[in-house]
Amino acid sequence: MRVVNINNPHQREACLARLCAEAYGHEAGLRPLATFAGTLAVLVEQEAARVLALVDDQARPVALALLVLDEHGSSMTVMLLAELDEQSVARPAERLVAELALKAPLRVDTQDDEQKRRFSEAGVSRWLEGRAGVHIGLGPKHPAASLEDLPQALTFDEAAVIQSFKQDRQQFDDYKARFIRGLEAFPATL
Repeated sequence: MRVVNINNPHQREACLARLCAEAYGHEAGLRPLATFAGTLAVLVEQEAARVLALVDDQARPVALALLVLDEHGSSMTVMLLAELDEQSVARPAERLVAELALKAPLRVDTQDDEQKRRFSEAGVSRWLEGRAGVHIGLGPKHPAASLEDLPQALTFDEAAVIQSFKQDRQQFDDYKARFIRGLEAFPATL
């Protein structure tokens, strides 16, 4: 098992498309496509996002994660996480988070107590209570000590991306084609 930072633009696009499809489900409307487009156009363009994979001993991806820098560049937030193969590797998403928590100043947000438990088992060692019932988990290398120390993760306006799709059919068609090509070109090994 090892973690791979996917730098090749074609592989990154394919892995991001698969991650969006897996994280949101195949019947999620425009949300996977909007996340794909916004991530590429805003976060990747600003070098504020990383797509990472946990690969097995044959270099096959078994879990994917999208990490986004905070506004100060001091930590990374897990924005999307998906398991691809639970047959060959037990709990691959947790294993990926565990590896990342050891190496990076990692943050995870969840409203789900079960996810909180799973992230805790994966090495997210400190928890803060955010607004609206959000549990904010911090890995051992995260510098924040309190909510006041916690910078915002960089993001994009998903509603604006969807609105731009409605106003610019060509842009929508281009991102849709890239998303589909990405799904079709998902690498068997990394």
